[in-house]
Amino acid sequence: MRRATSTSTDAVHAGEPRARPHHTLTSPVALTATYTFEDSADLARYMRGEDADPGREEYGRYGNPTTREVERRVAALEATDDALLFSSGMAAVTTTLLALVKSGDHVVLFSDCYRRTRQFVTSTLARLGVRSTLVPPGDLDALAAALTPETRVVVTESPTNPYLTCVDLAELSRRVRAAGRARVVVDATFATPVNLRPALAGADLVVHSATKFLAGHNDVLAGAVAGPSHLVSLVRELRGVLGGVCDPHAAFLVGRGLKTLSLRVERQNATALAVARALAAHPRVLCVFYPLLPAHPSYDVAQASMRGGGGVVSFVVRGGRDAACAVVDGARLARIAPSLGGVETLIEHVASMSYFELDDAGLAAVGVDPGLVRLSVGVEETTDVVDDLLAALG
Repeated sequence: MRRATSTSTDAVHAGEPRARPHHTLTSPVALTATYTFEDSADLARYMRGEDADPGREEYGRYGNPTTREVERRVAALEATDDALLFSSGMAAVTTTLLALVKSGDHVVLFSDCYRRTRQFVTSTLARLGVRSTLVPPGDLDALAAALTPETRVVVTESPTNPYLTCVDLAELSRRVRAAGRARVVVDATFATPVNLRPALAGADLVVHSATKFLAGHNDVLAGAVAGPSHLVSLVRELRGVLGGVCDPHAAFLVGRGLKTLSLRVERQNATALAVARALAAHPRVLCVFYPLLPAHPSYDVAQASMRGGGGVVSFVVRGGRDAACAVVDGARLARIAPSLGGVETLIEHVASMSYFELDDAGLAAVGVDPGLVRLSVGVEETTDVVDDLLAALG
C-alpha cells in the first residue's frame, strides 16, 4: 500500500512525470485511438514486455497516457498501489463486481445505497447466478450474520446515499476477513479522499463516481477504482473486455478538477454543516441526515473516522411529498438536478427524481420517505446557500 501523503498536494501533483514533452505545465490530451510501432521487432519487444517505455500501450481501449497520469493521482489520493478510470461511476462499480464474482457466489450489500448499484447486484448479478443479501445500513451484526462461505464481496458506501450513514470500515473489514475470503468494496463518492481513505481502514477496493466531487464541475462523466495492484489488474483486464474506458478528454477534465478537490471539499464541508444545523432548528423540518450532527445515528463513527461530513445534506420536510416539492421549487440559488459534488448547489426531491415510478407504499419498501429532500452544496458563499434554503422553507 502506498504511503499516505498530503491530500491537497497530491491532488495537484501526484502522478505527474518529472518532465513533459515540450515542457508543458498541464497534461497534454492524447487524443489517439491506437499506437504505432517502428517495425515488427519493435512490436515483438512490446509484446514480450521488453519495451523501454513502461507507459506504452497497444490500443486505446487498454490505456492512454492522459488517463494513466490521472489514475496515478487517484491512487496517490487513496493511498493505494494503483487506480483505474472508467467512462462512468456505474462502469467502475459493475466492472469491479463482475471481476470479483462468478455464478454460485454471494454478495452482501447495505440497503441504503445508490439505487443502480442495488439494482445491478439484486437483478443483473442474480441473472448470472450470484446471490445477494441486503442488510440495514451500518449494521455490522447483521452483516456478520449474512456472511456465508460463498460470500465473495461486501459492498458498502460511506457515507451512504441518501441517508448519510457512515460505516465503521475498520471493524467491517476485520469481521469480513475473520469470516472468510470476501473482499470489501467501498463506494466513497460522498466522502472523497479529503474526508476518508477507506484503504487505510482495511477496504480492498475503493470506488468513486468521479463525475461528482473528484471532477467537481458537472461537466464530465467518469468513474474510478483504486486498490492493490493484484486486484486492480483483475479489474483492468475486464475493463479491456467490457470496454468502459474513460475518454482521454474526460480524463483531462477529471485531472483538472482534482487540482482543486481539497479546496472545494473543505468549503463544502463547512457549508453543509452550517446548512444541517440551520435545518435542524427549523420547525418545518422533521429530521436532518448529516453525519456530523450529534443526532445522526452514525455520529460517533463519523467523528472517529472522517475529516469532514461531506457536501450532501438530506432532510425530511413536514407534510410529506407536496411540502417537500414546494421547498425544492422555492429554492432560487439551488438548482433542481439529480447529481451532486459540483461547484453549483443542487437540490432534488428524492421521490420525484430517483423513484418517480413508486407510490408511497413502494417508497416505504425501499426505505425512502416521501418528504425526503437531498441537497448537494456547492462552493458559493455559505450564508447564501443557507439563506436560500431557509427562504424556500418559509
